[in-house]
Amino acid sequence: MFAPLQNDTFLRACWRQATDYTPVWLMRQAGRYLPEYRATRAQAGSFMGLATNTDYATEVTLQPLERFPLDAAILFSDILTVPDAMGLGLSFALGEGPKFATPVRDEATVAKLEVPDMDKLRYVFDAVTSIRKALNGRVPLIGFSGSPWTLACYMVEGAGSSDYRLVKTMMYQRPDLMHKILAINADAVALYLNTQIEAGAQAVMIFDSWGGVLADAAFHTFSLAYTARVLAQLKREHNGVKIPRLVFTKGGGQWLESMKALDCEVLGLDWTVNLAQARARVGENGPGAKALQGNLDPNVLFATPAQIEAEVAAVLNSFGAPHTDLSQCGPTQIFNLGHGINQHTPPESVEALVRAVHAHSRQMRSGKPG
Repeated sequence: MFAPLQNDTFLRACWRQATDYTPVWLMRQAGRYLPEYRATRAQAGSFMGLATNTDYATEVTLQPLERFPLDAAILFSDILTVPDAMGLGLSFALGEGPKFATPVRDEATVAKLEVPDMDKLRYVFDAVTSIRKALNGRVPLIGFSGSPWTLACYMVEGAGSSDYRLVKTMMYQRPDLMHKILAINADAVALYLNTQIEAGAQAVMIFDSWGGVLADAAFHTFSLAYTARVLAQLKREHNGVKIPRLVFTKGGGQWLESMKALDCEVLGLDWTVNLAQARARVGENGPGAKALQGNLDPNVLFATPAQIEAEVAAVLNSFGAPHTDLSQCGPTQIFNLGHGINQHTPPESVEALVRAVHAHSRQMRSGKPG
């Protein structure tokens, strides 16, 4: 059904296998920093008009790959499609971010929640299949979802939040309600990601964007436990091909040892984490060792090309000597930003970034001085 994969560098790095260079892709790589994206979004009329139209979603997913030699594509969608399918009424006002018409804030609204019929998300799965076909084997396609906790933040707050007051109030006052929301979210996310895999996703990623706002004990109880519940239900392979699973918790660096126990292959790191220390803690060989993804500060992309190259080299050097032994697994890095790309980023900065990652990481493997 799909063309054979021509560039599997990203997938091999996920499996901690030696690669010729460090693969790179960027969170939010299809987005507003690209003029062609803005033109397509204007045609679509709205963000959801873009995300729910198979042709538009395919077009914008491929736009960054036409410009830059990235090593993976990521489905163009939003983390809030699952709660939208639960009937909460998602909308995006221009410049305001997502809003839910029906926030989940009391016993009655929690009681109505259930894992949604995946047919309501058919537009996502149709886009996955369409994108995979359009890629024609160029690079792998990553599917994704928000984590159960991150979805709950939006569902209870009704929008983005600066203090998470409403969701944390429920968490502390009515932990029973919060656990019910999170259990439903976890089972919905697992089904959603499995259906993406069936539609053609070659890797899946869980974005725990707001895990880092929690206190230590609360993170383990209300975020990590439910991410683990999702992972326990995910397909390990599809049609005989193994599917790597990636988890990114923004602000999660202090919990790396706990996250090492997660049943996934890759841990994403934000820009506050020291890569060498993360590698020593969870990325070296041994049981549960993870590939690491990250972790350039997105604001580096507002610097000059020479400065971008220097910062890229610093991140690659921080991770340390690349794994080059083809006969066994070892520590690997997937280069990425420490969070999503800023909408004001100059596209030529991304060109400089990708070029620098490929060039410097090849040089590191050649044994020649930089």
